[in-house]
Amino acid sequence: MRRLVAFNQISLDGYFTGINGDLSWAHNNNQDAEWDAFVAGNASGGGVLVFGRITYELMQSYWPTPLAQQNDPVVAERMNSMPKVVFSRTLDVATWSNTILVKTDPAAEIRNLKQTPGPGMAILGSGSIVSQLTQAGLIDEFQIVVKPLALGKGKTMFEGIKERINLKQTKTRTFGNGNVLLCYEPKA
Repeated sequence: MRRLVAFNQISLDGYFTGINGDLSWAHNNNQDAEWDAFVAGNASGGGVLVFGRITYELMQSYWPTPLAQQNDPVVAERMNSMPKVVFSRTLDVATWSNTILVKTDPAAEIRNLKQTPGPGMAILGSGSIVSQLTQAGLIDEFQIVVKPLALGKGKTMFEGIKERINLKQTKTRTFGNGNVLLCYEPKA
């Protein structure tokens, strides 16, 4: 069975996005070779990327550009070549390479995809999709990077879940730039 991982960054005070969906804080780091190697390694991991519309449009507006290829050539190559699924009721077409547009229920579609052979899947960003799939019990691992800053206001990654989700920690890693990776799996 395919695994589904949610990879997201949050502020120290627990926000996934700032006010009005601002994500600029998530990419404002001091240079750190270890962190850069981790990001490039994650991008090289293969699999299927899963997005909601907002994150898809944000990613699609950057990764296929010459600027992305200049700034992050390894990550850009992987982001553009990997298969992608975007869930949206409002998009008419998905133009980013290797993207399938799904207009039906995300939980039902992911449930079906998990039963088919193929590589693992990773949700990047996409808070509403994370909330829906968490509530449906479909996420196998949460990889959360806590950034060393406080936003004061915003939206949490689990906004909208209706019941408590108990997790067990499986890994932690601290980077020189102050980022801390926390990995969790749902408790059985």
